Amino acid sequence: MSLAETQSQPDSRQRRRAWVLRGLLVLFLAAAVAAIWVSNAYLTQRFTETTRNRAEIRLAIYSGTVQSELQRHSVVPLLLSRDPVLIRSLEQMSFTDTSQRLISYVDEIGAASLVLLDREGRIVAATDRSRLGQLRNSDPFFVQAARSPDTVFTSNEPDTGRYDFTFSRAMRGQDNRLLGVILVEVDLARIVDRWRGASEAVFLVNSQGEIILSTEPRWRGRTEAEALALQPPQSAIQRALEATGEFAFGDRRPDFFGSDTIRLESRIPFRGWRIVSYTAYTSVRERVNAVLALEIMGFALLLAGGFYVVSRRARSQSVRLLRESAELRRLNARLQREIAERQRVERTLEEAEQSLAQSQKLAALGEMSAAVSHELNQPLAAMKTYLAGARLLLQRKRVEEAASSFQRIDDLIDRMGAITRQLKSYARKGGDAFEPVDLRDALKGAMTMMEPQLRTTRVEITQSLPRRPVMVMADRLRLEQVIINLLRNALDAMKDVPKRELDLLIAEGEEAVLTVRDSGKGIDDLDALFEPFYTTKKAGEGVGLGLAISSGIVTDLGGRLTARNGEGGGAVFEVRLPLIGGEGAQAAQ
Repeated sequence: MSLAETQSQPDSRQRRRAWVLRGLLVLFLAAAVAAIWVSNAYLTQRFTETTRNRAEIRLAIYSGTVQSELQRHSVVPLLLSRDPVLIRSLEQMSFTDTSQRLISYVDEIGAASLVLLDREGRIVAATDRSRLGQLRNSDPFFVQAARSPDTVFTSNEPDTGRYDFTFSRAMRGQDNRLLGVILVEVDLARIVDRWRGASEAVFLVNSQGEIILSTEPRWRGRTEAEALALQPPQSAIQRALEATGEFAFGDRRPDFFGSDTIRLESRIPFRGWRIVSYTAYTSVRERVNAVLALEIMGFALLLAGGFYVVSRRARSQSVRLLRESAELRRLNARLQREIAERQRVERTLEEAEQSLAQSQKLAALGEMSAAVSHELNQPLAAMKTYLAGARLLLQRKRVEEAASSFQRIDDLIDRMGAITRQLKSYARKGGDAFEPVDLRDALKGAMTMMEPQLRTTRVEITQSLPRRPVMVMADRLRLEQVIINLLRNALDAMKDVPKRELDLLIAEGEEAVLTVRDSGKGIDDLDALFEPFYTTKKAGEGVGLGLAISSGIVTDLGGRLTARNGEGGGAVFEVRLPLIGGEGAQAAQ
């Protein structure tokens, strides 16, 4: 390699590193812009929703305040109409101290004013003495109160443009003769004064749709549509909107009823009144900008830290290059030592593999002999029982029944031969004797094999089988072998249980399921249950191959064998096999 080529390689690496750094910088800036954009949209929506919720709470408070004020003043005319002092002054037409009495009431009641009129509609007593002597017999509050036995509410708009709200009630003598009218004026305007200063416009609308109270005085007496058409005056609301500005990269609306406000409405259960508010999203932009400023500051600090790291790497690169030669020499020496160590380990590994292969052969022979012993134990036990029965039958000269027992013994011998042939293929998958098998018949065959043990064991057997055949593709002999193992394990699990119950269930759905449930003590270690040579039995009672062999057989048939503990105790084993025609059955073939 020439000197020029040697010098060009570091230059090319530096150029690639520079392009990588530029690409990372572009990705970082794009991620920062995306994060700021998403944060702006999310925070704006969240803070806006908070502002809306607060506006709804305030509107409910405003509505409750108006309703409470009206209800509180509605009972005052009824109480004053029964005042004996006021009634006596009307009867005697003596009103020297009446105005002073009304003045003493007005502070306790909290009304705007109290007025007493005689039967002719002339003001004879009032908290505002300048109104004494005025004739108001044509006003609605006097006319309606004189004609009604109840309290009357009226509202009118005088020339001043301010609505008056009054409760009036007729005062009558003992002969139901009209003596006069008591008038209570309600000052709802002071409630509106409390609403001013907030970043919202609030107004009260009567049943005719006219605005009777409003935080904006120019809106009174107009409909909502007419009020919206007016340019609102310079107020705290407009100043708040101007300070709020645009929310999310959109055009700012200069008018109050634009996209920067929200309309809320609530009904007041009084004469069809409604209270409406237009709320400005004040301080939303400021709160969002505060969070965005922190994010931008964080990204700036990260960028500054990245530049600092890059500069540090550039300064340390020269020092690192000086160390490389010495480091390479040390690495070369260490590599030679590792090569020698690796060769030694490989030789040791070859010896270990040879020893392991020999151990596996011995383990396979032991496993096979144990499997043969386990699988032949059940038929041998059954043959012993049938021989004992045949001996008794021959002694009693019941030859035909004894011949039946011998036939069963012959069948068991054939079965033992089939088992030995199957055990030759224990370590391989699949089988060649697959045929359509009714799962119900396989269960009956296994029950026949287990008949001697079931007869000598006091166990209550419950079978739930479907009426129609449940066809699966399997080797019937191997399938019966699995069922016999499950039945035998169930009987062994219930030896020390006073109440022995065995439930056998066959269900058909997407696959055929055989369930064997016992009333034993359950399974302690579900994870190791299907491992070879795992058993909970005493020495000499089992070698722990039954479930391992059964699981391998079911897997060869294209299904699976599972186990769990039942809810009421005991173990539950399920054999799941694909039905004929399903995907699992085709795979098993």
